[in-house]
Amino acid sequence: MLITIALIIAYLLIPVFLIYLTHISDKIRKVGAVVLAYALGLLWGNIGIFPKASENYKRMKVLAEGNPLQEDQLMDAFHNGMITTGDIALNQIGGIQANIMNVAIGVAIPLILFSLDLRKYMSLAREAMKSLLLAMISLFAAIFIGFFLWGDSIAEANKVGGMLVGVYTGGTPNLAAIGTALNVNSNTYIITHTYDVVLGTVCLVFLMTIAQSVFNLFLPHFRDVKRHKAICAIARETEGVDNYLGMLNKKAAIKLVWAFMLASAIVGISFGVSTLVGKESQMAVLILTMSTLGLAFSFVPAISKIENTFQLGMYLIIVFSLVIASQADLSGIFKKEYLNIFYFVAMAVFGSMFIHIILSKIFGVDSDTTIITITALTYSPPFVPAVAAAIRNKDVIVSGIAVGLLGYAFGTYAGIGMGELLEIFQKSSIPEFLKSW
Repeated sequence: MLITIALIIAYLLIPVFLIYLTHISDKIRKVGAVVLAYALGLLWGNIGIFPKASENYKRMKVLAEGNPLQEDQLMDAFHNGMITTGDIALNQIGGIQANIMNVAIGVAIPLILFSLDLRKYMSLAREAMKSLLLAMISLFAAIFIGFFLWGDSIAEANKVGGMLVGVYTGGTPNLAAIGTALNVNSNTYIITHTYDVVLGTVCLVFLMTIAQSVFNLFLPHFRDVKRHKAICAIARETEGVDNYLGMLNKKAAIKLVWAFMLASAIVGISFGVSTLVGKESQMAVLILTMSTLGLAFSFVPAISKIENTFQLGMYLIIVFSLVIASQADLSGIFKKEYLNIFYFVAMAVFGSMFIHIILSKIFGVDSDTTIITITALTYSPPFVPAVAAAIRNKDVIVSGIAVGLLGYAFGTYAGIGMGELLEIFQKSSIPEFLKSW
């Protein structure tokens, strides 16, 4: 009981401290609370604070698809001398971690979606919507190519493909939702996201430095497009996206409690719906139902106007990030066998960018719109103003932010769909037929 209480308190309070650090330091704010949570979680899980798993326990966890073992199975293995008391403690910790992650991601999804105004974002300038569509096509093509090249040598390759669609349409919230929906092994999740952070940093530096000069060699230069009358409102909505201080206001906090209760009710309803399908599909149905209901309530003014629901949802994403990172075994991340995941992520980052440039050339999308679309989908809306400033074009800020918010809304659907589609593709005879050519 003491372990349970201590872990819950630690997992809930450490993100508060990390958010506080981002508010008192500009340098730390640029790194972000999510990245800090991953770093701290990885450190926490790999310096000997948690018991070390025996080889037998590791094998049993693999057979259980990474889930904590059932009590009867655990005790049978212990009495037969297969596992140790340390394994029992580790299994208890794993159960607590799983419960915290499931609750955090479950409630976070509706909270994040409550604040989105889809009608406003769908009324974007045609040029930005065209670039969004081209970006999605480019990403899907790159994922299929990467899956075809390295899928056979990557465990859970279809799930990695689904997560990559999520992270490059809506960032960490979509990555976390898709990883949960597809029941991805925690090590696979961390490895994928670690490589994403490394390669994504390289890509961001490129976008903020020489991308405009390079893209201008192939694409039309930026031209003004008709701006929608609501664009100023869209810009204002994202100005405080990283500001969590509003949650401390008493009046706002009371409304957030109601929003939290509604999000929790959505989780309960979604869980009920998920029980109507087979066990293998339950998690995907659960996540999709939560996303759909969250979007549905975003059309209710009384809900969508509640301030700081996005920030509260992101706090829970930080909790999720801390927990899942603390489960990862760093000793296995740098093994040669994981290099193919690195290549797969690189294809998603740079392969999709290359295809996007080709499509932008074909369909006449200008260079600045292409750059800001890639930024919005790959790094999320808060990065848009920084990149827009770097390319000296503030006129693309609003369309970039709106594209990123649409990615938040639809990325989970796209990622889960891609994961399921790649699994069907993998089980069919198509891959072997293509390789025979």
